[in-house]
Amino acid sequence: MRATKKFRQLLNEPGIITAPGAYDCLTAAIIERTGFPAVYMTGAGTSVARIGYPDLALATATEMLANAAYIAGSVEIPVIADADTGYGGTMNVRRTIREYERTGVAAVHIEDQQFPKRCGHLEDKRVVPIDEMVQKIRAAVDARTDDDFTIIVRTDALAVTGWDDTMRRCEAFTEAGADALFVEAIRSSEEAAEVVARTSVPLLYNFVETGKSPLLNVSELERLGFKMVIFPGSAFMSVAYTVAKVMAELKAKGTTERLVDQMTPLTDAFELMGLTEMLERDAGYAVADVDSEKDERERRFQEKENKAMAIYEKRVKPGLTEADLGKLLIINTETGEHELFHDEYEGRVRWFDYKPGDPVHMIRIGYRAVDYFGPRPLDEPKL
Repeated sequence: MRATKKFRQLLNEPGIITAPGAYDCLTAAIIERTGFPAVYMTGAGTSVARIGYPDLALATATEMLANAAYIAGSVEIPVIADADTGYGGTMNVRRTIREYERTGVAAVHIEDQQFPKRCGHLEDKRVVPIDEMVQKIRAAVDARTDDDFTIIVRTDALAVTGWDDTMRRCEAFTEAGADALFVEAIRSSEEAAEVVARTSVPLLYNFVETGKSPLLNVSELERLGFKMVIFPGSAFMSVAYTVAKVMAELKAKGTTERLVDQMTPLTDAFELMGLTEMLERDAGYAVADVDSEKDERERRFQEKENKAMAIYEKRVKPGLTEADLGKLLIINTETGEHELFHDEYEGRVRWFDYKPGDPVHMIRIGYRAVDYFGPRPLDEPKL
């Protein structure tokens, strides 16, 4: 089933969709292995971990698309991807949607910040006018080729132009065709409940551990009416903390031996990325051992030749004369039937009527013959 269809089914089923954030294939695989129904490709994590910049719109569309493709290709669960502002005007948004569809992700979110944008939990954000964002949403909806591809629209207006403008934007964005809404930097559980009450499409909650929004439990968010919750920073912030501790230990002690029990074994890390399955698949494509195959072919031929010679000695040889020396004889090793050809050309034409593997053997009277390698004489030609 297509990832887009899987995600649509999740949207239509009861229950909240929890999608932890991944910035690379390893974190995405861990999320999938843990049992989550979807994964979120974090723009902040991509910027920090993949290209080495803070989340200030310095990751290009090409870089974001490449990471989305890698992540979507490494897991079977649907991927929701950050598409920032759509990377330009309406024509840029159209291309953005088409390109994200090709990566294999199931959904994207685009936002109403002015370019250059910044992390939704930083200060001094700016938003575009409502009408400008409406046009972008219409362009996004028109651009998709898969009706199941989900377009989530994010607004950052709450921290910029306030509550009333945010509600106006939610209504306008829904009318423009947004499949779901993402109100960034909600400031309280009361605001969260009010957003749900004032909107008519599925809502996404952004759980940022050190951000501006309250850290509401998934079950509480579900009770409030949210359909999705993402955890964009949980993985990359934890990795930054853990790796810093490991490096400090290595610098101070000259070894990480004390921390081995806190590390995933190397083979287990490989297993997260499908080691055993790949090795088994590779074995299925392996070229057979040439020497073993040749030995087996020789064994089968020798077995067939022995049967043919037994039939020859018992049924054919007693009726032959010296005049038959050198003539071709074809023996069916299963039925014992045989054909003697006085004309060699006729015998070889008949031989080529058979297929490899047929229970037949050709003998030149007075010799033993190898099916594909020519005759093998027995000392002197004889009956």
